[in-house]
Amino acid sequence: MAGVEIHPTAIVEKGAELGTDVRIGPFCHISSDAVIGDNSRLLSHVVIMGPTTLGENGLVYPNAVLGGDPQNNKHKGGRTTLVIGKNCIIREGVTMHRGSDTSRGTTTVGDDCEFLAYAHVAHDCALGNHVTFSNNVMIGGHVVIGDYVIIGGGGAVHQFVRVGHHAFVGGLAALVGDLIPYGSAIGVHAWLGGLNIIGMKRSGLPHKEIHAVRHAVPMLFDRTKPVKERAIDVRNAYPDSKAVIDIIDFIEADHKRAFCTPKLEHTISSDDTGY
Repeated sequence: MAGVEIHPTAIVEKGAELGTDVRIGPFCHISSDAVIGDNSRLLSHVVIMGPTTLGENGLVYPNAVLGGDPQNNKHKGGRTTLVIGKNCIIREGVTMHRGSDTSRGTTTVGDDCEFLAYAHVAHDCALGNHVTFSNNVMIGGHVVIGDYVIIGGGGAVHQFVRVGHHAFVGGLAALVGDLIPYGSAIGVHAWLGGLNIIGMKRSGLPHKEIHAVRHAVPMLFDRTKPVKERAIDVRNAYPDSKAVIDIIDFIEADHKRAFCTPKLEHTISSDDTGY
């Protein structure tokens, strides 16, 4: 534990694994099953419970609670885990729960993610890399969040919902259906209002691909056929667009939830940004 600093008021239980140059601030409580990566910093009053791993260069602000028991009545008390990647920023009051022993058994968070104050990650969720949760975002159990997803303040995601990579969920939105990659969902309950064009540009997606997606998505949701039938037409129309095919693969995957779609009175056009 070279270079480790533990404040005298902190409790680090025997068995906890601390990497090099870890700093544990005042009144933190680290369980015996915890693993804290190199160069991580827990500012104060942080609680890390059970088999929880925090990757290297983690920064955790006061009153965050990581690794709590799953809020799942089917959980029988078995050993489950929370695994958080490297370079994650976890702000004040954030809560993340371990997986449940009747499901995937682990909650996973990717690298380079940021969780603003009082965000919540429920049991058995799987989050990708570069995910941003704004203040008070809450996601239910078994949710899958793709890379580079942004959820605005107060946004909520129903259990078992998938949010595709580079998607954007607006502030105070309640998302109850799967959101396609690059999609932008707004409203309560959230509906597909357009595309996250700004996020696509920030990620370096080529202009040609953005152009293809902007024309393919209105075709996908034009209501002349069920979405999964239209997906076949869109795949045939844009066979060389990796981004479009990625959305179609998302649509065609077997999953439990319906899709986040446009309102009946709203038709997506190629000019919609949804941001």
